[in-house]
Amino acid sequence: MNILVATEKPFAAVAVDGIRKVADAAGYQLTLLEKYTSKQELLEAVAQADALIVRSDIVDAEVIEAGKGRLKVIVRAGAGYDNIDLAAATAAGMVVENTPGQNSNAVAELVFGMAVMAARNMYAGTSGFELKGKKLGIQAFGQVGRNVARIAGGFGMEVSAVDPYCPDTVMTEAGVTPVHDVAQLYRDNRFVSIHIPATPETIKSIGYDLIASMPKNGVLINTARKEVIDEDGLLKALTERTDLKYVADIRPANADVLLEQCAGRVFFTPKKMGAQTAEANINAGIAAANQSVAYLRDGIDRFKVNK
Repeated sequence: MNILVATEKPFAAVAVDGIRKVADAAGYQLTLLEKYTSKQELLEAVAQADALIVRSDIVDAEVIEAGKGRLKVIVRAGAGYDNIDLAAATAAGMVVENTPGQNSNAVAELVFGMAVMAARNMYAGTSGFELKGKKLGIQAFGQVGRNVARIAGGFGMEVSAVDPYCPDTVMTEAGVTPVHDVAQLYRDNRFVSIHIPATPETIKSIGYDLIASMPKNGVLINTARKEVIDEDGLLKALTERTDLKYVADIRPANADVLLEQCAGRVFFTPKKMGAQTAEANINAGIAAANQSVAYLRDGIDRFKVNK
């Protein structure tokens, strides 16, 4: 069996060492395709793989076609998996998995780096405000959302969350108030942190009405996916409400316009970096290797995301 690790942005060396140990222990071959510069390189390598581990690399229908007949499982080292064509993988009989929770603390810590920066006026030297006592709404209470709630407790924030897939008891046990209406979450919280995936139901679901309804001096934090934001609606809301701020780990398509028209109230990381910590890098990579082996050897697909 051959496990292919194909990463335009490679794992840290210590993560690769851990992945190799997992493969060696199973008696499998490990192939590394790092910093590749052409899709053809990926297609050729995938044709020789039984398992494929990727990060944010695009695994489209063409890549899946190249692996037909041999490739059995694709594991995204991370929580999001919208870079993989699930329909094509399913049609080809391939299992797709993610590694939920492995980078959740890293993303949650970035949320608070951004929250403090926004509260302190992007470190412009002007008087800002404190997080203590402020209301924080969490949109989706998965692994990242739960870590956000944990850290918020240390800041002394009042936390609520909305998630139709999470039982209220899970939230209340974490000291979080359950909310059952997204509009209420935005209306009632000075800070809102977004953690929903990009799906047909959520794409462009956060727009003018929700954002403009936030309390005075509201801060919207997005470390999820840019696709969930209606960028035209975001621009309109920020233009009309000059007290609002938007900070994101995703640079939107209209970033230049936002930076010009809403200067001092918006911030975007140069590239998605929520999971870019040494710890998350190692955790996600080794988890992906273990899951690949578990499927190839025993048919275990606990974290399968395609039907």
